[in-house]
Amino acid sequence: MDMNYSQEELDFRDEVRGFLEEKLPAKISAKVKSGAHPSKEDYETWHSLLNDKGWLAIGWSPEYGGTGWSPVFANIFDEECCLAGAPRVMPFGLNMLGPVLIKFGTEAQRARFLPRILDGTDWWCQGYSEPGAGSDLASLKTQAVLKGDHYVVNGQKTWTTLGQHANWIFCLVRTDSSGKPQTGISFLLIDMDTPGVTVRPIITLDGAHEVNEVFFDDVEVPLENLVGEENQGWTVAKYLLTHERTNLAGVGIAASALNNLKQLASKKQKDGSCLLDDPLFAARVAKAEIDLMALRITNLRAIDRVMRGGSSSVESSMLKLKGTQVRQGIFDLCRRALGPQAAADRRDLEENENQLETNVTANYLNNLKLSIFGGSNEIQRNIIAKLIIGV
Repeated sequence: MDMNYSQEELDFRDEVRGFLEEKLPAKISAKVKSGAHPSKEDYETWHSLLNDKGWLAIGWSPEYGGTGWSPVFANIFDEECCLAGAPRVMPFGLNMLGPVLIKFGTEAQRARFLPRILDGTDWWCQGYSEPGAGSDLASLKTQAVLKGDHYVVNGQKTWTTLGQHANWIFCLVRTDSSGKPQTGISFLLIDMDTPGVTVRPIITLDGAHEVNEVFFDDVEVPLENLVGEENQGWTVAKYLLTHERTNLAGVGIAASALNNLKQLASKKQKDGSCLLDDPLFAARVAKAEIDLMALRITNLRAIDRVMRGGSSSVESSMLKLKGTQVRQGIFDLCRRALGPQAAADRRDLEENENQLETNVTANYLNNLKLSIFGGSNEIQRNIIAKLIIGV
């Protein structure tokens, strides 16, 4: 799947490929390509390598240490990294909190937190969803009461991705219950080492420890950790979700998964044929590739609009929705390509954890979550209908 790149863009792609070939550790690449979960150390190693190169904060302006790349450059970099088997860069600090602090934070907050995101000192996680407040995020109940120069926070967050590794969490909390639900929410930065913070694991369908519950019991948070104005957190939250949902398009991940699918479907069977020789299966693969090409173009348009200072709320919801469908469709075809050889539980096959076939079913199961997190696909359809049709 290629595009008509300019010579400058082709030169940049060659530079990215050269960097990946030289700097990406082969062991990490093999693990990622197989579909196995990278370790905390794997993520940190890649984060550090990109930071040393100056290629870490793609969505930030150069003033704050960002790359200043065009949307096409950013897309090239993302796809080449995925195809090479690089771990994803943790999005919570770089792609979510960083842009929020640049837009809504104080100078002191930017000076304190942005460099620590870049150098890897802080690992951030996201405290949005709660039991009973997932897609209906405005109904959240975690409470923050201002007492002097600090807030006292009580409540619970759930589905906190890789919270077991984090030392900071950005949270939506309720600071006022008197008006509409959206008007009483604030955005707080909370040190995970503060007394009263408890993290408990949730083991997902594929047997992995990826998400967590986080409990807050009389947790004291300095007033200086409030981002934006009190009770104006919903505005901050919507801005962050626009960035999150655009990133959830997962174009590079889908491109890598499509390569894996072709690899699996091209394996010779006992009779000398392969699945790609089957017209029906070949048509399904072709449709997946066409859908991915359309997703790619829409993603570029959305990124371009945001980088020009515009809003992409409709496009980000479309990207989240369609990106989910494209990736889930590809992972499903990978599972079908294996047939009865698909292993349902990779924990029984630890000695083969870097083999593509081992992790196919686990990845299929894990990615069922795509249509739920980041705002369920049903909610995205409602947003699209409201913003485009006005219903």
